[in-house]
Amino acid sequence: MSAERHVSLDDIRAAAARVSGHVLRTPMAQSASLSALCGVPVHLKLESHQRTGAFKLRGATNAMLTLSADQRKHGVVAASTGNHGRALAYAARSVGSKATICMSSLVPQNKVDEVRRLGAEVRISGRSQDEAQIEVDRLVAEEGLIMVPPFDNAAVIAGQGTIGLELVEDLPDLEMVLVQVSGGGLASGIAAAVKALKPGVKIIGLTMDRGAAMKLSIAAGRPVEVEEYPSLADSLGGGIGLDNKLTFSMCQTLLDDIILVTEAEIAAGIRHAYEQEREVLEGAGAIGIAALVAGNARLSGPTAVILSGRNIDMRLHRHIINGGELEDAP
Repeated sequence: MSAERHVSLDDIRAAAARVSGHVLRTPMAQSASLSALCGVPVHLKLESHQRTGAFKLRGATNAMLTLSADQRKHGVVAASTGNHGRALAYAARSVGSKATICMSSLVPQNKVDEVRRLGAEVRISGRSQDEAQIEVDRLVAEEGLIMVPPFDNAAVIAGQGTIGLELVEDLPDLEMVLVQVSGGGLASGIAAAVKALKPGVKIIGLTMDRGAAMKLSIAAGRPVEVEEYPSLADSLGGGIGLDNKLTFSMCQTLLDDIILVTEAEIAAGIRHAYEQEREVLEGAGAIGIAALVAGNARLSGPTAVILSGRNIDMRLHRHIINGGELEDAP
């Protein structure tokens, strides 16, 4: 599938049929606190309630189900900041395959441990997702493993896009979506589905204010390399790939804006999610709430906020909830 074609609504509908019964159709809940704060109905899409604690299970499952029996027998491999690895380990095990997950030293230990618990082999390589990808490429070339990329892959994008179908079905008067942007698989999939069904809906991307690879790439008009920094939104780290085939073009075409959120704002979003919404969220999962609490996003009508994941180290979560300084975080 070429970047010119993008991932279509038909691709996403086919993915929805394929993954039905394998992943949860997650709830959408109106937030009383955020609706009052913003003056419009704000709904939370609870992907944090997905079986592996994050939206990534949709794309990983769709990708595994599109592989042939021979490809599954070889085993799959991917680079991951944690949640894709967890999802791919789960999806591979569910179809009798084996996953190898390559992660950098920046990935939190709790996410590494969970990937191992699900039966995957873990390789820690380098200090960035791009460096972990070098090990993936070696395993593909030397051991014949099948690569399932975390974002720049048509089956993965289509799987994530199934969220967009649910948004429109559950909130017919939807006017805006706030969605996380890292490599762009989630944002491009949701945008492709929602824009195809309701072209007037605005899709606003959200990411941390340092190492914002997709925003910097769109500003440059081409994929660019960025330095990866530690962040509360650790799962949004990493580049988009200098040879990006799909997500850069799709995000460039389909996103209406990308908003940057600071570390302090992300921490405030985690606290708000816990205290007001009774939700435990990782930094990336809380970034939409963070943008609204900080006043970074102006809403014009019914809005959906994607809560992308909950897989935070609980010691870190307690530290943030108790108002601890970010510099002293465990």
